[in-house]
Amino acid sequence: MESKDPSANGKSVCEPDFEEKIPPGDDRLRSVCAKCGFVDYQNPKIVVGSVAVRDDKILLCRRAIAPRRGFWTLPAGYMELGESVETGAMREAWEEARARLTLDRILAVYSIEHLSQVQIMFRAHLDNADIEAGPESLEVGLFAWAEIPWAELAFPTVNWALRHWYDTREEADFVPFSNPIERV
Repeated sequence: MESKDPSANGKSVCEPDFEEKIPPGDDRLRSVCAKCGFVDYQNPKIVVGSVAVRDDKILLCRRAIAPRRGFWTLPAGYMELGESVETGAMREAWEEARARLTLDRILAVYSIEHLSQVQIMFRAHLDNADIEAGPESLEVGLFAWAEIPWAELAFPTVNWALRHWYDTREEADFVPFSNPIERV
C-alpha cells in the first residue's frame, strides 16, 4: 500500500480505487482509496455575496443562468480556490453586475443543509452607481426598499439577507445573523 504524500496537495498519490468505508477515527462513510488510504472528503460548498447599497438603493441581479433563471438575486456565488470570502464577494459583484464595492462587515451566515452549502453574506456599499449586467445576469438594477420585487426573488436566502440588512441598516455594530427558525 502506497502512503499519501503530504506534498500531493490533498490528492491521492496512486491510481485510486475508491471504496465506501468508515475511516479509522471517523463516524461516517467516506470514499477511501483501497490502495493508498487517501480519504476523498466531500464538503459543503461556500457561497459568498453581498447586500450592496448606494443612496439607499439595493443592487439586484436578474439571473441569466439556472437555477431560477429570470428571478432576482443578490450578487453572490461559489468561492474559488485560493480566494478569501471577502475577495470572492467582491469578485461576484463584478462578475454579475460590473459593480465595485466596499465591504462593511459580515451580515449573515446561512447553513443550507439540503444543498450542502454555507452562505456568507456581507453588508456592502457600492463605490459608484456604474453597473451593468455581467455574463450571469439578464439585467441589474438598484431598488429602493419599496421597489424590491419580493415575489420574484430567486432564493429564500435572498429574502433573509435583504430583511437582515434592513434590520441593521442604521447599526454600526451587530451580531451577524444565522438561519431563521423556518428552514428552507
